Amino acid sequence: MVASGSGQPQYELVDGWGQLPDGWRWGQVGGVAVDSQDRVHVFTRTDHPLMVFEADGRFLYSWGEGFLEDAHGICIGPDDSIYLVDRVPQVVMKFTHDGHLLLTMGNRNQPSDTGYTDENRTVLHAGPPFHHPTDITLSPDGDLYVSDGYRNCRVHKFSQGGELLFSWGEPGEGHGQFRLVHSVWDHKGRIYVADRQNNRLQVFTPEGEHLDTWPGFLEPCKIYIDRDDIIYVAELGGRVSILDLQGNVLNRWGGERTHEPGLFWAPHGIWADSQGDIYVSEVLDGQRVQKFRRKR
Repeated sequence: MVASGSGQPQYELVDGWGQLPDGWRWGQVGGVAVDSQDRVHVFTRTDHPLMVFEADGRFLYSWGEGFLEDAHGICIGPDDSIYLVDRVPQVVMKFTHDGHLLLTMGNRNQPSDTGYTDENRTVLHAGPPFHHPTDITLSPDGDLYVSDGYRNCRVHKFSQGGELLFSWGEPGEGHGQFRLVHSVWDHKGRIYVADRQNNRLQVFTPEGEHLDTWPGFLEPCKIYIDRDDIIYVAELGGRVSILDLQGNVLNRWGGERTHEPGLFWAPHGIWADSQGDIYVSEVLDGQRVQKFRRKR
């Protein structure tokens, strides 16, 4: 076992977690999420885009073949509904736990106007949903927040039925501005946003009012907050950070890209199960999922 970090809580690597079927591969794993039964959902850019495993790593089933195109963000609701962000098709979808489509937001294959073009690869102004969206979170009353994203600079709030309520954000480095808004999480009346290329997290009210900015991250890609108020952050620069709700670092490990087990190349997704165990998914040359058991 490999111990992870020097702070608290402490974790150890579960070596070799995840039993893929013969001939399958992890690929670019855009996200990972755990449902109410601690089943692990792996959202990946392969021929088998949504793979489901038991907590011990046994493979259960997959779905989304031939339909899901560019796995990016994933969120699982309290009723085990699954919300997926399909980046290049410009859509965010809600499914039942076994893959039946319930809701689609966005205009498939029709990116919004943000001034970003193949000739000008810069977001010039904020736009409507979506232009390469990245992540989604649920509020306790069922409203949805979507971070948008690679070629936009906004957070959009939707009703439970998918009606756009309002948006906030613009390109830049000031408070309430974003450079590649990459993840969003709702927790106890606060909206936490990963502002990736500004290497920071920003905290907002549910109405989009800026409250705080936490610098010092290595391209934060995914935020997850558990029921014990622990914040988990996957950082593309090869690191994972564990924080409290005030932004204080409780534990942190990695920081130099490596394929060594227990460390990281490019963390892109993170989630914790009911036991406090962590799953980290990686992209770029990482292309794996690692499980870390919380030491009791």
